[in-house]
Amino acid sequence: MSRPIRIHAFGDDALAEHDAVGLAALIRSGELGAGEVESAAVARIRQVDPALDAVAHEAYGTPRRSRKPEAPLHGVPTLVKDNTDVAGMPTNHGTDAYRARPATQDGRYARQLLSTGLTVLGKSRLPEFGLNASTEFRSGPPVRNPWHTDRSVGASSGGAAALVAAGALPLAHANDGGGSIRIPAAAAGLIGLKPSRGRHPDGEQARTMPINIISEGVLTRSVRDTAAYLAAAEEHWRNPRLAPIGLVQGPARRRLRVGLLLETVTDAVVDEQTRDAVLRTARLLEEQGHVVEPIPVPVPRSFPADFITYWGLLAAMAGGFGRFAFDRSFDASRLDGLTQGLARQFKDGGWSRTPGALRRLHRARTRYAAAFRRHELILSPVLAHVTPPLGHLDPSGPFDELMDRLQRYVAFTPLHNVTGAPGLSLPMGMAREGVPIGVHLSAAHGDDRTLLEVAFALEEQTTWPALGTAPAAEVNSP
Repeated sequence: MSRPIRIHAFGDDALAEHDAVGLAALIRSGELGAGEVESAAVARIRQVDPALDAVAHEAYGTPRRSRKPEAPLHGVPTLVKDNTDVAGMPTNHGTDAYRARPATQDGRYARQLLSTGLTVLGKSRLPEFGLNASTEFRSGPPVRNPWHTDRSVGASSGGAAALVAAGALPLAHANDGGGSIRIPAAAAGLIGLKPSRGRHPDGEQARTMPINIISEGVLTRSVRDTAAYLAAAEEHWRNPRLAPIGLVQGPARRRLRVGLLLETVTDAVVDEQTRDAVLRTARLLEEQGHVVEPIPVPVPRSFPADFITYWGLLAAMAGGFGRFAFDRSFDASRLDGLTQGLARQFKDGGWSRTPGALRRLHRARTRYAAAFRRHELILSPVLAHVTPPLGHLDPSGPFDELMDRLQRYVAFTPLHNVTGAPGLSLPMGMAREGVPIGVHLSAAHGDDRTLLEVAFALEEQTTWPALGTAPAAEVNSP
């Protein structure tokens, strides 16, 4: 096993080891200047990015700064994922198929994000159209995991995860269409909440989908940052059909029934280290007074095949309508092997299964919701095994082998995208390979607040892995 090479930028500058809430408070009090914090973040990004390759677009000279000094997160630096429009910055969706021009206006979700007071310094990298579970590319370097630079940092919000884990930013924008907030959170030792469907304004991409599977959010190093961001976002817009989350500031002392799920819908085998992390979390929940009991998979066995059919439909739409959806220069021959393989599989017969697959995926919501008649939470792994070495999910590899590997890895998270339920990744373990292990909690649709309350309680009981405290001999800076 190779010795991990770890990369981080934690130091004694303005960012120090502060989280976003701490930085915002220091800026409000005048103890730190917003410009001082911004400069420190740019310096940290420049320090680590030569090793991590996490930045898609730099806007350090022309950042989008908050015009609302009263906003809860005023002056806190961040990056937006490169599938979300921010005026003046290109949106390239991680693909070589075209080169985007700068967006002329902010996207619908970007407006909500900017309302919280965050300063946007640029865009973070994602795999092509967010389809892969590792941030690797047809051409160009992969995004590397700061805990072990030979390992994947997950996807599709891999660039965001790498920068937050490495201490270059306190939080970063992420979104999730099959696990893309929670997978990189698990790989990089972060907190990653995929909110309930309808919790935020849908972005332009989500509004075109037959089934909207995309949720927007952030990746953070503290539960209070995730909670503060969601509360700040609600000040801009709140869905009146969902109960408000409000500002969650700590655990609730109520007894919950928790379903323990270790069986995968794809029949993938959960590895020993991941299983141990989940079972340790179950014991911590029992110590808090909750009741934990095993449950069966809460969706039908047709789910994996139906999700792959839908995945293929999305790939075929991206390739077939790229000139209209993205840019007239769009060249489908430059799509990566995963996108082309999914689209080809769809055209070779998946299209005929699509009506039935969509009906069954819609019905999966009802069956999944039934699991919460008895339980308030479901506890499971985020992924079936520890984040793999780079190259394991290379989009240029044999398509059938890549699909098999993806199904053996991403065996839990898509359930919540299809059903619309909230899901949360917490860093509850460390693997022998030197990378974190994420554990997943999910709740009924709309019950995001309970997830945050339980996350606060677990944060009190344990210590999240942190690169800033890693032994100096294991940390290299480029």
